[in-house]
Amino acid sequence: MPPARAAIDPKLLEILVCPLTKGPLRYVPDQQELVSEQAGLAYPIRDGIPIMLAEEARELEDNER
Repeated sequence: MPPARAAIDPKLLEILVCPLTKGPLRYVPDQQELVSEQAGLAYPIRDGIPIMLAEEARELEDNER
């Protein structure tokens, strides 16, 4: 059985922005990521906590933008 995914507080999602661009983030619950299309990065969410560090983010593939 896969581990349960921690829910992200919707109020937190309203105030979070990309640390590089200060632009909006899109929540992708299936991958537990916050995506900054402007920066081309996906920030991981671990145990319900967004990791908002560019060095922890993965670069988006062309088909994800």
